[in-house]
Amino acid sequence: MMGSGALWKHLLLLVSVLASAVTSQDDIPCLRKVFDQSSFVCSCNADYCDTLSDPGDVPPTTYVSYSSSASEARFLKSSGGVDSSPRPDAILLRVNADYHYQTMMGFGGAFTDSAGLNIVALSNATQEKLMSSYFSPSGIEYTLCRTPMAGSDFSVRPYSYDDIEGDVALVNFALAEEDWLYKLPLIQWANSLSQREVKLFGSPWSPPAWMKTNGKFNESGELLPEMYQPWAEYFVKFVEAYESNGAPIWGLTTQNEPLSGFDDNWGWNTCGWTAEDMRDWIKTNLGPTLEAAGLRRLKLMVDDFNRDTLPWYPAKMLEDPEAYQYIDGTAVHWYSDRWVGPAVLSELQGLFPEKFILYTEACEGWDVGGAESVQLGSWSRAENYMMNIIDDVNHYSTGWVDWNMALDMTGGPNWANNLVDAPIIINAEEDEFYKQPTFYAMGHFSKFVVPGMKRIDIHSPDEQIWASAFVDPDMLKYVYVFVNLKDEITDVSIELQGHYINMNIPARSFHTVIYQDH
Repeated sequence: MMGSGALWKHLLLLVSVLASAVTSQDDIPCLRKVFDQSSFVCSCNADYCDTLSDPGDVPPTTYVSYSSSASEARFLKSSGGVDSSPRPDAILLRVNADYHYQTMMGFGGAFTDSAGLNIVALSNATQEKLMSSYFSPSGIEYTLCRTPMAGSDFSVRPYSYDDIEGDVALVNFALAEEDWLYKLPLIQWANSLSQREVKLFGSPWSPPAWMKTNGKFNESGELLPEMYQPWAEYFVKFVEAYESNGAPIWGLTTQNEPLSGFDDNWGWNTCGWTAEDMRDWIKTNLGPTLEAAGLRRLKLMVDDFNRDTLPWYPAKMLEDPEAYQYIDGTAVHWYSDRWVGPAVLSELQGLFPEKFILYTEACEGWDVGGAESVQLGSWSRAENYMMNIIDDVNHYSTGWVDWNMALDMTGGPNWANNLVDAPIIINAEEDEFYKQPTFYAMGHFSKFVVPGMKRIDIHSPDEQIWASAFVDPDMLKYVYVFVNLKDEITDVSIELQGHYINMNIPARSFHTVIYQDH
């Protein structure tokens, strides 16, 4: 017989399902759980998790929209007709498809040791729900993911793939237990679930400690000059090891946050690189070594640090013709974005238009610590994601990669006690996980702005309505993503070539609109 608590939970679930049936018979709705924040999380377990179906082809003269709001919805699907005039007094978002910008590469998150450790702590059935939420056609369909090369701060210990001091020939190079248990199985699983190509890139946090001037994984230390070639060969061994175990590699970054390696108090894995030393290592060692191994197909990205390094840090490398030939793009993190505006992205793109820009790391909670690291149901953190993604892609970023895909209730585990938030938080004791509002912020882009789409021009006259627009290569499918930061319901009209999509949108809400020009 069902207990009173279980019966109450069952009734709540039934009410949620029935309430959503009028909107979409395809999608399973969010099962809300409220903590002490401004919005709610969506709770998932072995038996239940919300889903998101593909809209498919949109009929002529109509549109399909998906909306998430602080007070009510997550991916609430609706549709409507295209009008010949805007609503009176509506905020008019004007789209100009004649202006094409960068080609989009994708959106995603990182397979870290901590994420994997948390995921495998769940039952198999609950793991299935989580992985499907990120990668399957019923989820938000991540297509671009990162993984640390060996240990990072989001490991339970500092380590490399060769901790035998003096092994310059790398005869003892071997993947770690963490790869076999927490990363490779989940990467393989993601590839099997996805109907899109999942592109994976690796990033090193630190070389083996014995290759560095300080003999440590953390704090201030650089790569010893005599280790330039062994370190380049280490990259090749990583790629070959992952690819031989069912994890194809799409790209590499040369060093995670390279200037942090000049900080005496830097608490976790790092390695210091001046722009000049990185330039010389790329053109003399890394680039030729990758090429000799048949790996020039990989996308090589430099910098992998904050906006305050732009454009000067990657420019030092890209101005050198020998280094330039091996570099494909610049990787950027978001941690200084509140102090440094997006104009530096456009400046970098103007200097080197053939080289792409990609945001490769972001997370909330990094700057508060303690119990505030994880905020279950924070809408403001999701708004920060939405605004930052819009800001970045409107200034030439080709995508946006979140940090840990899943963390525990404290924002870890983390050997350096650098706890942060994540789009999915796992409660292993209850065999359930919580989709944060940031999960849905990511999904408003990753599900609908597929790789190969081009950004096009969209203008908002209101500083509380932020928007981006995209079109597919055939100029047929248009995707508009926008956020309403206002505290009141708002009328919005999206104008394209004399056609208007008129919407009445909730306060504090996110929207993705799909329109096909048949």
